[in-house]
Amino acid sequence: MNLLKNRLDTRFVSAASLAVGAALVGAEQRADAYIVWSGIVNINIPSTMDGVYLNVLTGQLGSSSSGVDGWDINPYSGSGLQFTAAPGGGYVSGLGSSSSLVDNLAFNTSIGSGQSFSSGVGAIETSGSTMFHFSSSQNLVGFRFVNEATGATHYGWMRLQLWSGPGLQPRSIVEYAYESEAGASINAGLIPAPGAVAVLGLAGLLGSRRRRR
Repeated sequence: MNLLKNRLDTRFVSAASLAVGAALVGAEQRADAYIVWSGIVNINIPSTMDGVYLNVLTGQLGSSSSGVDGWDINPYSGSGLQFTAAPGGGYVSGLGSSSSLVDNLAFNTSIGSGQSFSSGVGAIETSGSTMFHFSSSQNLVGFRFVNEATGATHYGWMRLQLWSGPGLQPRSIVEYAYESEAGASINAGLIPAPGAVAVLGLAGLLGSRRRRR
C-alpha cells in the first residue's frame, strides 16, 4: 500500500511540475497576482463533529469556530467526511453525480467564479468521475473564501490524504493554496515555481518581491 501511495504521489508531483510553467506563462498579464502556498503541512482532520477549523490567510487552526478568528474552511465528521464554510465561502460541487456533494477535482481544474459552490454543509462525492479516493492523497478540493481584511472573495484548493474510509484515521490536509488576487481563478493542485511566490506566513514580507513576471 505504501509503495502504491508513493508511486501516486510521485506521479502527482511530476504532473504538477510540468504544469507550473504553462500556468505561469498564462499569468504574465497579471503581474500583481501570485499563488500563496502553505507548503506541506499535514494538518490532521479529527474524526469528530468539530473536525478542524482553518484560517487560510493566517494558517491559524483549532477545534472550534470561536477559537479561530476569521476561519474559512472546516472539514469534519466522525462517520464520514463533510465540510462547512464561513459565510461567503463554499466548496466546488456539481461536477459529478450530485449538485450538492463536494467534488474531488482533476488536477489543473480551474477554480473560480465559473464553478458552482456548496455554501452550506457538504458531504464528499463517493461515486462517478469526481469521487474521493481512499488510502490516497490524490483528493483535491476547490474552495472560495472571504478575506476578512478586505471583504473580497478569493479562490483556493486543498489536497487531502484519506485512509481506507472517509471517517477513519489518519486523514489530513496535506497542503493548500490560494490566489492572492481577489476574484482571480486558480488551478487545482498547482503550486508556484521556486522564487515565484512566498509561502504562507511569509507572504506579507516577501510577496511584493516574488510576484509573477
